[in-house]
Amino acid sequence: MVSKGCLYSFPAMTSGFQDSAELEEPLLILEYGEAYRNLTEVKMSHVVLPCHANHCNELSIGQLLKWMDTTACLAAEKHAGSPCITASVDDIHFEHTIRGIHGRHEKQGLCVGQVVNIKAKVNRAFNSSMEVGILVSCEDLYSGNTWRVCKAFATFVARPTDSGKVQLKPLVPRTQEEQMEYSIAAERRRMRLVHTDIMKDLLSNGAIRRDSICQEFKDSVPAEKTRVESVELVLPPHANHQGNTFGGQIMAWMENVATIAASRLCNAHPTLRTIDMFHFRGPSQVGDRLVLKAIVNNSFKNSMEVGVCAEAYRCGEPQRHINSAFMNFVVLDGDGQPRILPRIKPEPVNGKRRYLEANARKKIRLDRKYIFSCNQTEVPMSVPWDPSNRVYLSYNNVSALKILAAKRDWVLQYERNKVTLYALEEDQFLSFKVEMMVEMVAEKVFVLLSDLSRRHEWDQHYQKCDLICQVDEDDMIHHVVTPSVVKDSKFQDFVLLASRRRPCDKGDPYVIALRSVTLPTHSATKDYTRGEVLSAGFTIWEESDTVTKVSYYNQATPGVLPYISRDIAGLSSSFCTTFTSCRKFLEENNKDSTPTPASEL
Repeated sequence: MVSKGCLYSFPAMTSGFQDSAELEEPLLILEYGEAYRNLTEVKMSHVVLPCHANHCNELSIGQLLKWMDTTACLAAEKHAGSPCITASVDDIHFEHTIRGIHGRHEKQGLCVGQVVNIKAKVNRAFNSSMEVGILVSCEDLYSGNTWRVCKAFATFVARPTDSGKVQLKPLVPRTQEEQMEYSIAAERRRMRLVHTDIMKDLLSNGAIRRDSICQEFKDSVPAEKTRVESVELVLPPHANHQGNTFGGQIMAWMENVATIAASRLCNAHPTLRTIDMFHFRGPSQVGDRLVLKAIVNNSFKNSMEVGVCAEAYRCGEPQRHINSAFMNFVVLDGDGQPRILPRIKPEPVNGKRRYLEANARKKIRLDRKYIFSCNQTEVPMSVPWDPSNRVYLSYNNVSALKILAAKRDWVLQYERNKVTLYALEEDQFLSFKVEMMVEMVAEKVFVLLSDLSRRHEWDQHYQKCDLICQVDEDDMIHHVVTPSVVKDSKFQDFVLLASRRRPCDKGDPYVIALRSVTLPTHSATKDYTRGEVLSAGFTIWEESDTVTKVSYYNQATPGVLPYISRDIAGLSSSFCTTFTSCRKFLEENNKDSTPTPASEL
C-alpha cells in the first residue's frame, strides 16, 4: 500500500549536553540475573563521512531520515516476523541536528567525524499495525560528549502474506518506560486519525484570517520564484527486498527539493526544523519515475513553510500521488539565531489556499509544541483552552494520567476498609494513589464515575459541579466548587477538563482524566480561591467479569495538597472514608446504571 520505512515524531526531547548514561533507561535485572533488553530493539551507529554531509560540512537531514527509517523498519519487522510498510509520518522536530562547531560558538550538531547512534523498538502492536519508538543521539568521539537529537515515533503495517492478512502478536511491556509508551501509543494513534479534521475546522471556523493575504509587504518575493521540480529514477539500491522504494529515500529526495525552494526565497543556506504530519497515499517501486515538486507556501517572521509533493509514474501510465509533506525552515546567523526572512507573495487561487493552510498548520504546530513539550515546572498548570487546541489538550490530559499510572515506586501509606493509599515523591511533585476493589462490571463503574455531576453524592470535597461545555463525545469542561479545609476560609473553585476513554484493546483500562484549563468566560473571582489540578483521574481495570479495580491518581498541587497531607502523614483517614463512600455509591447504583453507548459519552 505504501512505501516502506519512514517515521514520525513529536518534538525533540531535552537540550544541553548530557552524559551518555542519561540517554539510556536503567537496566531491568531479571530474576535469573541477566539484564533485560526489549526483544524488538534494534541499534544502529554511523560515523558521519563527507559523502553524508552537505556543503556546510553538516550531516544532511535526508541522510539522517534514511538511517532512522532503516532502523525503525528493522525493529518493526523483528516483531512482525514479516515485511512491513509505512502508514504515516507525524511531526518530526529537529532541535540539535543541524549546526556544528563554528568559531567560538559551540552548538550541538551532526558534523563530519561525529557518530550518530539510533535505537528503535516497538512500543505497541495493534491488529496489523504497530508504533515504533526511535531515539537518536549524537556522540563526539574526541570530547566524549553525547547528547540527544530527537525522539521519534513511526507507524508500520505488516504486509499481508500469501495466507492473508497478518495478525500481530501483542506486545507485553516490562519496564516503566515501556508501560508508559505502550499506554500513550493508543492516544497518539487516536490523535493522528483526527488530524485532517482539525485542519478543516481551523479553516472553516474563521480562526485563520483570510484578509491577511491582502496585506502587501515591501520587497515581498513572488512564490513562483521558489518553485522547484525534479525527477528521480527509482533503482534497486533505493528499494528494499520487496522492491518497494524506501520511505526514507523518498523523504531524502523531498528534503532536497524543499531545501532548494527555501534557498531561493532567502538566498542563503536554510536549516530544516520540522516536518509536519502526513500520510503515504500509495506505493512506489523500482522502475518508477518520481516527480518531486516544491514551493514556498508562506513565510513568517523567522521561518518559512515549503510544500512538497511526490508523484510516481511509469512510461505510458498516469502519475500517482505518493504523498505531500510540509517542511519548515529557518536561516541561522553566525550566532545560531534565526534571521528575519522576506515575505512571500502567494500565487492566485491555489497559492492563496496554500498560504492560508500554512497559517493553520503553524497554529497547530504551536499548540502541539506548547502542550506536549513544556516543562511542567516552567508553565502555568492551567492551559488556555480554545476549540483549535482541544484535541491536543485532551491528548495531554489522558497521557499525563497514563504516565502517572505507569510509575512503579509508589510507597504504601496505609490500608483501611480495603482502601489503600500510596504516595510518590518525585522532583518537585508529591503524587498519591488510592486503590480499591468493587464487585461490579468495569463498564458500569466507568459510566458512574464519568458523571461528575453526581460526584458530590460520594465525595465530600465536591460541593458543586456544573457543566460548562460539552466539547465532544469524550471531553467536557466543568466548574467545580470545593469547601476549604481551613476554617473560615473561602471555598475553592476549579475549571476542569474531563477526558474519558474506553479501552483501546483487551487488557487496557477505562480512563477518566482531569486537568485544569482556563476559560475567558470563567476567570477567577473574589468569591472563590482559584485552585489548579495538574493531573488527576481514574483508571478502571477489569479484573474479572464481576470484579473491577479502581485506581485514583492525583499529582498534588498547592490547591490540592491540603486535602491529602494529613492522610499521607497518617494523621487522618478522610480519603479512606471518601473512597469507602465511593464504593458504596457504586454498589448502590449498580443495578440502576445502564452502560451508556459510546456515541453518548
